[in-house]
Formats: sequence, C-alpha cells, structure tokens
Amino acid sequence: MRSAVAVHRLGKNVTFYVNELGSPVAGGLLQAPEEPRPLLLMLPWLFSHPGAHAKYCDIYFRSGFDVLVVESEVKEFLWPRWGLDRGRSLLELLHTERFASRPLLVHAFSIGGYTFSQMLVLISQDEQKYEEFTKRIRGQVFDSLVLGSVERMATGLGKTVFPGWEALMKKVSMCYFNTFRRQTVDYFNIGIDAFWNTPVKAPALFFFCDNDVMSDSEVLTELIAYWRKRGIDVTGKRWEESTHAGHLKRHPQEYLTTLNMFLHSVYIGQLKAKM
Repeated sequence: MRSAVAVHRLGKNVTFYVNELGSPVAGGLLQAPEEPRPLLLMLPWLFSHPGAHAKYCDIYFRSGFDVLVVESEVKEFLWPRWGLDRGRSLLELLHTERFASRPLLVHAFSIGGYTFSQMLVLISQDEQKYEEFTKRIRGQVFDSLVLGSVERMATGLGKTVFPGWEALMKKVSMCYFNTFRRQTVDYFNIGIDAFWNTPVKAPALFFFCDNDVMSDSEVLTELIAYWRKRGIDVTGKRWEESTHAGHLKRHPQEYLTTLNMFLHSVYIGQLKAKM
C-alpha cells in the first residue's frame, strides 16, 4: 500500500501523505461523488516516528484517505503560548487551497490531544469565523488522551522525556508549573475547558485503559458522559489493561474492529443522509 503513497514535507514536523490509488480499495469507505477525498489529520504522541505512524496511516489509506501528520514538541506543552501558535499555524494550513474543501477526520494520540485542544481554544474565541471548518470535521478519534490533574501531566512528561527519572522529573515539572502558573497551568485550564465544551459536534471515539498513568480513565468516562449529554455521538473502548498509545499493538483485533465500525458509521451514515 505504501508504494502507492507520495510523501510531501510541508514544514517542520508536518508531513502530507497523498494516497495515489485515487479511490478507496475494496471494503473502504463510501463517499459522495462530488466530494473531495477525505483528509485524516493525525496528531501523534510525543517522540513518535514515521515507522510508528505507518501502521495507522495504512488503516486510513485502505479507506481512501490522504493523511496529514503534524507532530508536537515538548516546548509547546511547557510554554502553552507556543502551543497556541502551533494550533494557529495548523488552522491556517487547513484553510489553504490544498486542504480548504476537504472533509476532515481527526485522530489524536496522547499529547496530540493537547495540540487539538489549542486549536479548539482558538476556534472557541471566534466560532463564527471557524463555523465552516468545524462542519468539515466528520469524526474525531482520541487514543490515550492525556487528561486529568496537572500532577498527572507532570508524571506523563517525566515518563516520556526522561524515562527512568520519572520521580525526579515529576518534582521538577511540578515546581516549574507552580512557578509559572499564569503562563502554564492557567493556559492548561483554558485548553481543558475548550475541550470539554468543544465547538466540534462530530461523532467521537475514545480508546483508553485503566492502568494508564498518563490518562485518568475515570475523568475520561466523565468526559464521555458529558459530551453525550451535549448531544455528541460518542463511542468509548476501554480496557482494564493496555499500553499508553499502544492499544493497537496490545489489542489489534478489538482496536481495528472498533475503529472500522466507527469510520463506516460516520461516513456511510453521512452519505446516506445526502442521498
């Protein structure tokens, strides 16, 4: 499949994969004939690499998507104003001629959900400006979303950036966040609020587990219930034991079945509504 994909580097940490097959393969998604090919916006976990992205990209290539991969950096999390700058540049990119008419699906892993939340902060500040953009988002998938207390975020930062020094890095991170609270924690709270009260009403799928030290499964369960009350169609796939941003590897059949059912329900359901 990957031999039929063209790779374009659009900037630092931004890669566009063009599916040159031209149409979905057998078993792929249906789409309205007048619509451009759908685009997946993939927001990976921290320090991921193209080889790790490939297995997820292949899932979407088989369904007829092009894939835009936008990687996050630690500095965008440590100094949220830079995270907002990243969110702004990403929104601008998605409004360029190459992408402006594309139906979108978002798939965010771990800290990639933070990047998406920064986009939501900007959208929430001017919902009228971004109304057409939010309508283009047909579905959203969140895998191992980092959600919970600042302490949990600090734990996750330590495990990701300095594995083996988690306890020390947690203390250093908490000291940093407390010292620069107005520049960090206050911004995190704005992002969390924008995520809970998201202006994006597209169906959502959450993958998560109970033993993930970087993601609070009880808070995620509350978020799912809250979104459902707001009228968002939400599917949750929860495991007692799994691996942060590694559910596909630990539970391949369940992951693929759940994801494919979600994709077909989102796209085929919308196509039938147009017919």
